[in-house]
Amino acid sequence: MHQTDGRAAAIAQARDFFDGGGFAALLARMVAIPSTSQDPAHRPALDQYLQEGILPWLDRLGFRSTIHPNPVAGLGPILTATRIEDPARPTVLLYGHGDTVSGLDTQWSEGLSPWQVVERDGRWYGRGTADNKGQHLLNLAALEAVLAVRGGRLGANVKLVLEMSEERGSLGLRDFVAAHAGELAADALIGSDGPRVEPGLPTIATGTRGTFHFDLAVRLRPGGVHSGHWGGLTTDPAIVLAHALSTIMDRNGKILVRGWLPSDGLGGVPEPIRAVLDGCPVGGGGAAATIDPDWGEPGLTAAEKIYGWNSFIVLAMTSGVPASPVNAVAPDAVAHCQIRYTVDSDPMTFEAALRHHLDIHGLETVRIEKAGLRMPASRTAPDHPWVRWAQASMEQSLGQRVQIIPNSSGGLPGDVFVDHLHVPLVWVPHSYNGCKQHGPDEHLMVAPAREGITAFAGLWWDLGEAGTP
Repeated sequence: MHQTDGRAAAIAQARDFFDGGGFAALLARMVAIPSTSQDPAHRPALDQYLQEGILPWLDRLGFRSTIHPNPVAGLGPILTATRIEDPARPTVLLYGHGDTVSGLDTQWSEGLSPWQVVERDGRWYGRGTADNKGQHLLNLAALEAVLAVRGGRLGANVKLVLEMSEERGSLGLRDFVAAHAGELAADALIGSDGPRVEPGLPTIATGTRGTFHFDLAVRLRPGGVHSGHWGGLTTDPAIVLAHALSTIMDRNGKILVRGWLPSDGLGGVPEPIRAVLDGCPVGGGGAAATIDPDWGEPGLTAAEKIYGWNSFIVLAMTSGVPASPVNAVAPDAVAHCQIRYTVDSDPMTFEAALRHHLDIHGLETVRIEKAGLRMPASRTAPDHPWVRWAQASMEQSLGQRVQIIPNSSGGLPGDVFVDHLHVPLVWVPHSYNGCKQHGPDEHLMVAPAREGITAFAGLWWDLGEAGTP
């Protein structure tokens, strides 16, 4: 079969599977397994997803698979699989995670349920449809189509890591990959998670932002005191905490702790990052939030703010008991805070920079507690040969431009694979930022999913041809 004809046939086979309802049925079977890693009662479902949902499929595709215990006791297993045809040919490592966040069963809209796929208005609703079952299932289904057209041979090698504790921060994955580095060696990591820059624009992300968390706490007394007798006389911790937060970020969302920012906030977005983001759109698809042009760092585009800069977010804040207030000056106030940062910043300096900042503002009573790195940032150069190869393949398959971004706005454990396997990162997301992942009514849009299986059919075909990096 001529190369061009074969490529078209592989893409057609993948699309026929999708359009004929095969993928929807596959997705429904996998979503029905309630594999949330955040609920101990669902621990058996983590094993079930791999043993019943994934292993038999990988066996049919010619993989040799193993399910390993997580190095961290009590966390979900990790599956590895290898399909080696010729060690002299390129090897791609595919990544995904089969665990989900909690179902939040009672919070979904009428007629929807986390563990049942329902199609409405061009969207498949269900927990894990977007994060991440639907995404890695698309990639494997595309591989199956290419193997069928090529008579069971790919012309390249594929390895797979599928973890079941990503929603617990990928705990154990770093130690596991370090211990299995030889087995997992590859030329590039190609995986799918997170959102496109907008629903209709295929995207490649070459890394992810990291997350750094800490509590800001004002703790003044053992218990509350009567607001009539003490209000106006004794310090209110909520007010002190509010003033502390106002020194960290101004009214319009500009970070005032400049030591947190890329290049210490002096050089702005690095020029190679600014160049690749030139003209990059953000958003779309009916997301619940709005992009407020006056919020954030002045002078940056929306794409630069979310893909090339750092953000500070107050995730939760309490003083007293908001659900049941009493007439008392509260004893303490606490805010749980997060910094989303790019590789152009050093998270090991964040706590010291904040402590210095608070002290020079006379806020010595504000404590920094539980500060630490949750997920490191990662990035491959956007012009890396594997990135450009993937972009060219996708553009040929889809007939439209593919946007490269230096890192997605969220977090993924790409750093683990960079540090221990030294692979370039090529993330190809199939979702969008309005998919409601981690909340009720999570969904996967059908149109981008169809483009996803198309793009990966082309990628798998091209991997078996000459011209790979």
